[in-house]
Amino acid sequence: MEKSQKKAIGFALLAAALYALNSPFSKLLLSKVPAAMMAAFLYLGAGAGLLIIGLLQRAVGKKSREQPLTRRELPYTVGMVVLDIAAPIFLMLGLQRTTAANAALLNNFEIVATTVIALVLFREAVSKRLWCAVALVTVASLILSFEDKTSLSFSRGSLFVLLACVCWGFEHNCTRKLSSKNPLEIVVIKGFGSGLGSLVVALLSGESFPKLTDILCALLLGFVAYGLSIYFYIYAQRDLGAAKTSTYYAVAPFVGAGFSLLIFWELPPVSFFIALPIMALGAYLAAVEPAQKQNTKESN
Repeated sequence: MEKSQKKAIGFALLAAALYALNSPFSKLLLSKVPAAMMAAFLYLGAGAGLLIIGLLQRAVGKKSREQPLTRRELPYTVGMVVLDIAAPIFLMLGLQRTTAANAALLNNFEIVATTVIALVLFREAVSKRLWCAVALVTVASLILSFEDKTSLSFSRGSLFVLLACVCWGFEHNCTRKLSSKNPLEIVVIKGFGSGLGSLVVALLSGESFPKLTDILCALLLGFVAYGLSIYFYIYAQRDLGAAKTSTYYAVAPFVGAGFSLLIFWELPPVSFFIALPIMALGAYLAAVEPAQKQNTKESN
């Protein structure tokens, strides 16, 4: 394995570990912060945090060697922002209706969405092994979403989380098209664009501003779990592609589920323990696949 790919894998795992903080700590804050407002502050925290880092770098005379975004990338930039308005709102709505551990594990459905979209729309090569991983994650996601075997109904909370994953699947592929550009600039645009958009949605839906301390907590969580996570995720995509990076990112739901169990001490339903080994096997098959099988066939 090349040194650049090892470094990219390290960035992907670091991004996953940071994002793992999102579900449990967002669940805590959602008792005080409305869903759309929460999504807004998460992204605003990401944008503001990376903007401050960029300003500090300029203040000490550190010049960026990264290429800035141009008009050519405008469609993908707009798509990234719009999808990042919808996805976290769906996730927050899901977190209000299901356990944090369940939502964290369901986030692995991003692998499915990202991989299928990467293949169909962006023509990334997808191996048989990765398809097997996708199938296992899909089965586990269905088990987690199944609420009542007698009425054949599905959990609304789980379905909202799955909708968020689909949005993020499209968003990951849009971001992949921008990954050769300055990651810091991408996160700042993503953070402020998606954050302000979500804030407008929150205000139009009648949500009110929470206490200042809760806003600051949400902004800090957004900086760490969204801002820094996305920053390292973009670096990983440069060498791994969208589909492959999403498989290493599959570590995040398991870490997030662990945090959720420790924080809330809430015992998940039986379906969680049935789905856990299936999801783990799917994530393992995807993550350990040889990187050379994931060569991309992109046309810019």
